[in-house]
Amino acid sequence: MPTLDTNPAEMKPSNDWTVFLPSLLLVVLLGGGLIAYPEQGSHLTSLAMDFVTGQIGWLYLILGGVALIFAGWLAFGPYGNVLLGPEGEPPEYGELHWIAMMFTAGIGGSMIAWGVAEPLSYLQTPPFGIEPHSADALEWAHVYPIFHWGIIPWAFYAIPAVPVTYMLYIKKTPMMKVSAACESAFPLTKHPVASRLIDVIIALGIVGGTATSLGLGVPLVSAIIAELFGVVDNFTSKMTVLILWTVIFGASAYRGLKKGIKVLADFNMILAFAALLFVLVFGPTLFILKLTVNTGGLLIDNFFRMAFWTDPISRSGFPEAWTIFYWAWWIAFAPFVGLFLGRISRGRTIRQIILGIIGWGTLGTTTFLSIIGGYAIYLAKTDTLPVEEILAQAGMAVVTVQAINHLPGGNVALMIFLVLCVIFYATTLDSAAYTIASVCSKNLPNDQEPPRISRVVWAFALALLAVGLIATDRIKIIQASTVVFSLPLLPVLILMCVSLVKWLKADFGTTTK
Repeated sequence: MPTLDTNPAEMKPSNDWTVFLPSLLLVVLLGGGLIAYPEQGSHLTSLAMDFVTGQIGWLYLILGGVALIFAGWLAFGPYGNVLLGPEGEPPEYGELHWIAMMFTAGIGGSMIAWGVAEPLSYLQTPPFGIEPHSADALEWAHVYPIFHWGIIPWAFYAIPAVPVTYMLYIKKTPMMKVSAACESAFPLTKHPVASRLIDVIIALGIVGGTATSLGLGVPLVSAIIAELFGVVDNFTSKMTVLILWTVIFGASAYRGLKKGIKVLADFNMILAFAALLFVLVFGPTLFILKLTVNTGGLLIDNFFRMAFWTDPISRSGFPEAWTIFYWAWWIAFAPFVGLFLGRISRGRTIRQIILGIIGWGTLGTTTFLSIIGGYAIYLAKTDTLPVEEILAQAGMAVVTVQAINHLPGGNVALMIFLVLCVIFYATTLDSAAYTIASVCSKNLPNDQEPPRISRVVWAFALALLAVGLIATDRIKIIQASTVVFSLPLLPVLILMCVSLVKWLKADFGTTTK
């Protein structure tokens, strides 16, 4: 075991203005630009997305496979038993608390936003040249959401979590910055300007990914409120929701990690389980169970085909619109989730971190999407509710609300999902504000939290960019923002992996006991 460095006791956390100000200024300019010029902003982001997905989308698919292989090597290779924390000390957070914070920070309410709409979209535009609305289309509509939210996305999250945890609890680095996690591959002392650039890129990536989630979540919550209380669902109502939301997660971010985020995450996991049980019991239980078993077989048989399908002959646009978009979204979120998970993973081995994140994360998303997606497909198959028409005419938020409201005791179900959405997104977004504030801080020991005012400022900055995305009122633009923000993060994630391997070899040699 390497000798741990000690943190200077006299250090006091403060804002790193060389990272804080450029990041905040760019976010304000982007958000203000989208609000002032929504049409021009929509056009530019759409062009950027088409370029990234059309020209280098194949690279995202390769990186998905590489991420899974590298995660497997970390877990089962020579360094799997390396403990990332003090010897003899139990993990800082118990397993259930750790899982709750990991899941709610990594996925949030976006899964609810897509849970009904995504399988319905595949019925209309299925993969592999399958005939729309056919029996095969119905089966694949259940498979692809589980694939897009499954093992590869969680591998994207697990990989940066390990170097961050190593940086904080083995190297005892007095800062929570991705640039510091790249130290071995990219020495900060030799490239101070480049290291600041890395942190600014990370801050913007976190903002872009989380603002995308807000852009999806605010319309959903607004639509649920409109249905429950009979109010008009318009831009004003969406902004009211966003303001209240910002106050909620701003207050939680202000309270900090243990008093705010952990409590919300714990409560939300209980509520999520209750919501799933409600849908499974009062929905088409047998159909959902049979469809889920069938989906497991299809997914195992076709995993690698789906993971590397670029559709070069037919060029249907399916991989670009879905798989590549999703991989870009996870990559945009990966540094944020990696930083956050690194902060809460003290006292676990590398194997426990990798298998815990991928295993528990995949189990959670698979369970949720199996039930919600199966219910949506049942509605479409039996024509019990014209969900496809509702999706085409009114959009994702409305079809989700109508599907949930169609359950017995619809208002009760809607109320459960309303609270679930609010807390899910609040947990994700106050985790994001906490993490960005940490990136923009200096002299931040791993047992302390970033300045409170910084956390609150970033909570409102996230909301500002979300206003710009909502103002465009186009789902493609919300998707495009994620793809654009993810691109500069690719080399950063590679640097983190290289740095981790060099650290491990230097500190532990070529093998461990």
